[in-house]
Amino acid sequence: MIAEAQSRQRSKPSVLVPTMGALHKAHLELIRVAREHAGKDGEVAVSIFVNPLQFEPGSDYERYPRPEKADEEFCRNASVDLLFRPAAEELYFEDCSAYVGEASLSSVLEGKSRPGHFRGVCTVVAKLFNILAPDAAVFGEKDFQLAIVRRMVRDLNFKIDIIAVPIVREGDGLACSSRNQYLTAEERKQAMILRKALLAAKNSEKTSAREIVDLVRKVISEVSLVKIDYVDLVDAETLRSIDAVRPNSRLALAVFIGKTRLIDNIRLP
Repeated sequence: MIAEAQSRQRSKPSVLVPTMGALHKAHLELIRVAREHAGKDGEVAVSIFVNPLQFEPGSDYERYPRPEKADEEFCRNASVDLLFRPAAEELYFEDCSAYVGEASLSSVLEGKSRPGHFRGVCTVVAKLFNILAPDAAVFGEKDFQLAIVRRMVRDLNFKIDIIAVPIVREGDGLACSSRNQYLTAEERKQAMILRKALLAAKNSEKTSAREIVDLVRKVISEVSLVKIDYVDLVDAETLRSIDAVRPNSRLALAVFIGKTRLIDNIRLP
């Protein structure tokens, strides 16, 4: 599959949508944006790979949803030109010993909570870029690793445009995620508090990071099943904590609902 992907002939723009599968309406929006940038005669490529390197011990790698036939049909209906779905043993040599890491942005937020996660992310994204050679790649803003991917592209001189797509949400405001299907009915109901908390922060007149974080924590405490991993006000480019709202601020959070870990964020002001 890798050799075939690398040997394909193309003269039109190619835009990649990297995913871990279990595709849903947020992925459909990423594909739509990719098509918009590729043009009707360009190539839209979707990669599906549940990357073992970015799952920490004890996480949900083994149970992560892998609906292969449904994903194939999804891509077919979305008029995807290339579906790249390698096996782990094909993408990683058995004695693989070279990895891609980012040493600054990946030490906070998700990187702090999930040590080694972004080494896995950067390694697989770099490999996908090398194999598929896209002109651009499309990522959703829910996974706030986008800043780290941008840094990797900058520092390693990939000639690839990174396109960010705003978070796509369910009707009740919960950010679309393949992990949402893990939630029980009651957990799903309580998960709505995440969007409520973020909007409370955005709609308040508070500018102090401490006051905003306290407000979000207070709102989330209204429900019993949601346990906070982190809530932080950060600069969207550096991911470093800031003391007050300023241009390019993001309020980011991660929580556990039962055994399911969800993330979300919102731009402030």
